[in-house]
Amino acid sequence: MQLTGAGLGLRREMLDEALPVLPQEVDFWEVAPENWIPMGGRFSKQLRACTEQAQFTTHGLSLSIGSCDPLDTDLLKQIKQFIQQHDIELYSEHLSYCSADGHMYDLLPIPFTTQSVKHVTDRIHQVQDILKRPLVLENTSYYLAPDQQMSEIEFTNAILKQSGCKLLLDVNNLYVNSINHAYDPYLFLAELPKDAVVYGHIAGHYDEAIDLKVDTHGTDVIEPVWQLLATAYRIHGVFPTLLERDFNIPPLAELLKEVARIKQIQLTVNNEKTSGVRPGQLV
Repeated sequence: MQLTGAGLGLRREMLDEALPVLPQEVDFWEVAPENWIPMGGRFSKQLRACTEQAQFTTHGLSLSIGSCDPLDTDLLKQIKQFIQQHDIELYSEHLSYCSADGHMYDLLPIPFTTQSVKHVTDRIHQVQDILKRPLVLENTSYYLAPDQQMSEIEFTNAILKQSGCKLLLDVNNLYVNSINHAYDPYLFLAELPKDAVVYGHIAGHYDEAIDLKVDTHGTDVIEPVWQLLATAYRIHGVFPTLLERDFNIPPLAELLKEVARIKQIQLTVNNEKTSGVRPGQLV
């Protein structure tokens, strides 16, 4: 079953408020499998109660696809069992790395080089061979670009083309990177392959300075990011989009307002296409 509509990232802090009946305003939910695989008892039962009610997807944290360390095949086998157990179709991860002779607990940028493209592509094929399903990778925020030989969009497109994997388009990460590295996010969207995006993320960030944004997932989504999401829909079609909130988590009712905003933008763009009118200002 394909994802549709607007989703929300499920955090353990939300469980007591979200259950016993998940809010119908959320079309799909997302979990990081590493945060749930070791959990038994009450948390395991609560997750099962959730996945029996609604459609779920996964967004991993520890794959480290760009690392030179060997792939963690034991982790991949656990993830494969997890997604089969909960009848989850998609497994997504980050186009980054988080290990080098040990786990570093941060998402670090892969050098934008042709050598990296081949290295990551080979590892993507290994992951897909183990999971027996396509891997979906997210464009990540980054603050340094070591040994850069190509642009972010050139690197991203090379990975997509040579590996055959699909894209989880994080619109907030795109906005953050465009400010921090001084490029046009709308041009980035226009240069992505038209069939690459499987689903999207949207989130808030922290303004360290006018020219430095930090991806935190700890605040409300700002207006320029909503506008960028609308443009992404106009270019690539309306794709399923999920709200991420990892810190400073407000009551569920507040999160549902942003989920509703995703749906409103999706409806607006769909109506533009069916009516043939020119895009207007979103409210």
